[in-house]
Amino acid sequence: MKLGLDRLYRIASSLSFRIVLLFAGLLIASGLFVVLLAALHSQHSMEQQIRRAVTAEVAEILSSAGGRNLADIQPVIQSLVRHEPEFFYLLQDDSQRVVAGNMLHLHPWPGLRWLSHEHRRPSGERTQMIFGEGVLLKDGYLFVGLNARSLTELRRDVWMLLGWGVIGFAVLGVGGGTLLSAVILGRIETISVTARQIMNGDMSRRIPYQGGDDEFDHLSHSLNAMLEKNEQLIASLRQVSNDIAHDMRRPLSRLRQRLETAAAFPNVPAEGRDMIEGALDDLDGALEIFSSLLRLSQIEARIATDVLSPVPLDVLVGQIVEMYRPLAEDRGQSLAAGDAAPITVRGDIVLLSQMLSNLVENAINHTPAGSMIMVTRQVRDDCAILVVADNGAGIPPESREKVFDRFVRLDASRSVPGSGLGLSMARAIARLHGGTIVLSDNDPGLRCTIAIPRGS
Repeated sequence: MKLGLDRLYRIASSLSFRIVLLFAGLLIASGLFVVLLAALHSQHSMEQQIRRAVTAEVAEILSSAGGRNLADIQPVIQSLVRHEPEFFYLLQDDSQRVVAGNMLHLHPWPGLRWLSHEHRRPSGERTQMIFGEGVLLKDGYLFVGLNARSLTELRRDVWMLLGWGVIGFAVLGVGGGTLLSAVILGRIETISVTARQIMNGDMSRRIPYQGGDDEFDHLSHSLNAMLEKNEQLIASLRQVSNDIAHDMRRPLSRLRQRLETAAAFPNVPAEGRDMIEGALDDLDGALEIFSSLLRLSQIEARIATDVLSPVPLDVLVGQIVEMYRPLAEDRGQSLAAGDAAPITVRGDIVLLSQMLSNLVENAINHTPAGSMIMVTRQVRDDCAILVVADNGAGIPPESREKVFDRFVRLDASRSVPGSGLGLSMARAIARLHGGTIVLSDNDPGLRCTIAIPRGS
């Protein structure tokens, strides 16, 4: 139910749905405007026709009577009542007493007038609307009217047509908008899913074609060509990095052996021996960087873990915390593991250990003395959640994604030993297990949250 409501909300908030609704609204407005103009024209024509008929009937009565005297008009009205049942006639004397006609008493009012209320005939028959003309006589009052029921029905039909037109156009507009938006959103969601898979590390993914040779297929073709080019460039860049790391290890190892041999000579002065030992330390750092780079490339090249086994995270967290606690204490820091129920995932225990070690070591290296580092775990939505949090200086929000790139080190960390590959390797391992890793504010400090599916 919730997924259905979410999908309807996405459809209703989409641009295509708003465009269709705007088009439907314009269509409704234009259609109703045309219908209203036609109805007003028909109503005006019918009203003019009734006016002319009434005016002509009054003129004929006065002409037949030969004057405006009550006595002359009375026989004419009596004859017309018998022969013209469609008309309404009323003849009253000065005291407003009905002398002749087929209507009840009216207040004398000259000129054209509407009797919009129900008016009864003497026989008891009712009519809803009468349009007529009143004439003040020398000794009375004459009114001639015509049944305007057809005009009333026309007005009623116009309003019903407008109402049903709004409802019909609204249903068609919303229904068509929903259908069209669902189709468009389906195509867009396909592109979005592919983009997310690519962002999660699967650079070989491509946007599927629908075979309709439409604008979306053209867009997919262009995006796939761009993705192909990007994959080639990234592969070339990684291959260059891997080749450099691989080719440099051998000459650097030989250089280290020669320095060790030179340091073993008995006639090497103490100052020279210290310089050789410093050079050996620098070479060890360079070799460690190249080893980490090769290891990162190997992890990123694997689509899934090769060795899957149950990994108890509570045991793994306890081992890593116990291993790094002496180092943290030597630096005046506090390292602890939060209490939680046992949590098990399927994965590569060696890689998961390396990921957690990198994060804990990163927290130790980048927080000052007196800082507290906490490693906790929990279960959320069928995912195992690992959190490494500290109360140090943290990382600015604009740099939290950037630090996952290779060799990226912020200005505040330039003096701290390291290669800038620890977080890159941690993200690669998390992605290898189908998980994610996110940096956020611990207020104060940094919070690193790793989510790994328990069934991975």
